[in-house]
Amino acid sequence: MGTVAVKIKVMPDSPETDIKEVEGKVREILKKVESGSPQTEIQPIAFGLKALIVLFGWPEEKELEELEGKLKKIKGVGSVEVIDMRRAIG
Repeated sequence: MGTVAVKIKVMPDSPETDIKEVEGKVREILKKVESGSPQTEIQPIAFGLKALIVLFGWPEEKELEELEGKLKKIKGVGSVEVIDMRRAIG
């Protein structure tokens, strides 16, 4: 099986949420379930709200639902959405 490149958008539940803190927690979770270092980008949305965009490699045979569930449980996260997924290696 191959690896897929996954890009997710993590939206905070309010503009007051510390997006850097959320980013750190997302990195911790990803470090436990996948190898490599995810690429992150903070993207302004509107009215002070910023989204965290995360790009990482994921084994093609593994489902993403469990990971999404863990990310949604982070304090301050309003939603998690897969915005792109494509085969990267294999």
